[in-house]
Amino acid sequence: MAVPDNNYMFPTSKKEVEALGWDYIDIILFTGDAFVDHPSFGTACIARWLQKWGWRVAVVPQPNWRDDLRDFRKLGRPRLYFGVNAGAMDSMVNHYTASKRLRHDDAYTPDGKFGQRPDYAVSVYTGILKELYPDVPVVIGGVEASLRRLTHYDYWKDCLMPSILETCRADYLCYGMGERPMLELTRGIEAGRSRRDMHRIPQIAFRMTGIPKPREGVTILHSFEECKRDKRAFAENFHHIETLANMMHPDVIIEAAGDGYVQVNPPYPPATQEEMDSFWELPFTKLPHPRYKGKRIPAYDMIKYSITTHRGCFGGCNFCTIAAHQGKFIQSRSEESILKEVKGLLDVPGFAGNISDLGAPTANMYGMRGRNPALCDVCRRKSCLFPAPCPNMDRNHSRLLELYRRVLAVNGIRHAYIGSGIRYDLFLDENGFVDESSYPYFKDLVLNHTSGRLKVAPEHTEEKVLKYMGKPSFRLFDRLRTEFDKVNRKAGTNVGLVPYFISSHPGCTMKDMERLAANPALRGLYMDQVQDFTPTPMTTSSVMFYSGLDPRNMEPVFTERDMEKKKLQKSFFFRRRK
Repeated sequence: MAVPDNNYMFPTSKKEVEALGWDYIDIILFTGDAFVDHPSFGTACIARWLQKWGWRVAVVPQPNWRDDLRDFRKLGRPRLYFGVNAGAMDSMVNHYTASKRLRHDDAYTPDGKFGQRPDYAVSVYTGILKELYPDVPVVIGGVEASLRRLTHYDYWKDCLMPSILETCRADYLCYGMGERPMLELTRGIEAGRSRRDMHRIPQIAFRMTGIPKPREGVTILHSFEECKRDKRAFAENFHHIETLANMMHPDVIIEAAGDGYVQVNPPYPPATQEEMDSFWELPFTKLPHPRYKGKRIPAYDMIKYSITTHRGCFGGCNFCTIAAHQGKFIQSRSEESILKEVKGLLDVPGFAGNISDLGAPTANMYGMRGRNPALCDVCRRKSCLFPAPCPNMDRNHSRLLELYRRVLAVNGIRHAYIGSGIRYDLFLDENGFVDESSYPYFKDLVLNHTSGRLKVAPEHTEEKVLKYMGKPSFRLFDRLRTEFDKVNRKAGTNVGLVPYFISSHPGCTMKDMERLAANPALRGLYMDQVQDFTPTPMTTSSVMFYSGLDPRNMEPVFTERDMEKKKLQKSFFFRRRK
């Protein structure tokens, strides 16, 4: 297959397809977001990756699902398959607040206009495509599909839901970061490989009819029906799922529902540095599609001058979905790849030399890994930091410090801010800084890479709540503030410190919020960052919220399920602070 010129912007209309002179399209991707050709947007990553390997890819962003469905018909039938995702967020999280009220805007839509995607977008889009083109394969992916791949609690319906493969008619589900599984799936579909052969591809899920047979290397979970009858069965299922998701060599997972079962194959191994570089060397324009000329896409404004350094997070926070989607093991780009992208920013319209974020889910995990890989190979820990840092984890920040230095040395770069989160337990413990690189990193972060305020996330002050969250003791934040004030005082600067908190998390009572608001360690800080806990699919915290059990030990957990009392926990914080 001849590889096409990759400098074109992906067509989104019949007119744009004709302008390229195409007489067929290999793959058509439907997405709930506006299309932005930037590596921070998953649709662009997959489109560029498949394009690199020679396939013609078109994109239909935010199709109208309410009318005569012309958006689903306009490009016709692809030669290989349809790809479907809800966008960068689960559509329900995108649509509703923690109090289940409709939001008034959508950061991933031109001019922030709300209502341009349906609830449960993956299922809606897939259902329409299967009605119009029943014989064309549909591959679903992205955050919504990935985190709903097995039985999960849906906060908005307040009930358990089966795998998304049970509620939509997709042929395959690609979970996690999709470059490698999508490449293999596409090759298999094009080659007409047998279904049995396709079902060996790593990092995909699919539905089968019949009764699953026990075999070596397979973990069979309680069925969806068992989980609906017994909350304990659901909690046990999640404990197995989470344990396997954080292993280097996990089993196949099988979960029965109805007259069949869903099979989830283990993921690909963590991407190598060379593979990570190849994902970013693609010809992204880093611009919204020309169809949005004159319109502002708020989510793009937040990331257009950002650089992603790595994927994955080994923090293991119980309310977070990052590890479930990106993996626990850190997959880093080379310094050369990052510097090449930094230099490329100088050609992006409007760039004035200020990188808004040089980071990742946790910015200061770049390049980190276990000292002895053989121990990581057999590790079953969810977190390398909780309840205490793993002694095998190398927390040295020297490589990251050198990367910062080289980025700022690029001619034309004025600032490189760290806008994404940091884990202060990577460089600090209750006795002080953990190694010779820790203080230099912290000082450099505060003085050279913070835009006015350093944002950190202790999440709570009370020890029992923090244990349910999977977060370190608040005493560590107290130590952080002491060291932060010292750096400011010595440098004569006035950088601010902003802590983030969560209210109504499982285990948190009104009394806990009262103690949080009155904690003396928070006096004098900018305090308006409190988020009401939202149970999202595939997190330990959402399992606690639904079942009232801690899946790690099956012990009961208090959960505030009353919507008015949830609101009170959050509003009490502000009233008390005032």
